[in-house]
Amino acid sequence: MAERGKQGNDDALWKAVTKDVKPIKRTPSARAKVEAAKESAQPKPKIAGAMAPMTPAAVARPKPAPALPPRELSHGQAAGLDKRTMDRLRRGQLPIEAEIDLHGHTQEEAHRALNAFIAGHAATGRRCVRVITGKGSFRQGGGVLKTAVPRWLNEMPLQDSILAFTHARRDDGGEGALYVLLRRKRPRVPGR
Repeated sequence: MAERGKQGNDDALWKAVTKDVKPIKRTPSARAKVEAAKESAQPKPKIAGAMAPMTPAAVARPKPAPALPPRELSHGQAAGLDKRTMDRLRRGQLPIEAEIDLHGHTQEEAHRALNAFIAGHAATGRRCVRVITGKGSFRQGGGVLKTAVPRWLNEMPLQDSILAFTHARRDDGGEGALYVLLRRKRPRVPGR
């Protein structure tokens, strides 16, 4: 019973508060002014000698967000990868599903071969591969490919396919080889 009396008081109070409130009328001219203001705020493309007509799709198209600088991959580091998986990669505990040996290749040949190798295995869903670069001679400051391959792994389009890389264990090539963890391809959902 007390609830019903309280409800009646609330209704009476609400009516008293809202008795002078009038709804806002939206006239077609006010709506047209808002639309005109939106259109004038949008930049219009310039064509030499003529004005280009603005289509609704061109006006409504959002500007792309500025691209973030790509993340830099380095030996044994992986942003966004769980510690357990990274530790397993460093220890050579992930199964090696394919390998490429770049010994005897020129830099250009090795770069092309590495691109094709990574792209092909990433597309087929492989997870962990080994890239053998060789250690190079100590007199010349190390191998050319040993230095170049990590740089190539950080370049597009390879960087999009790679989560992490690290030097291999001694019995798998040590500093003359890399374990490369490939990014899993997510299945596409129809309609997205």
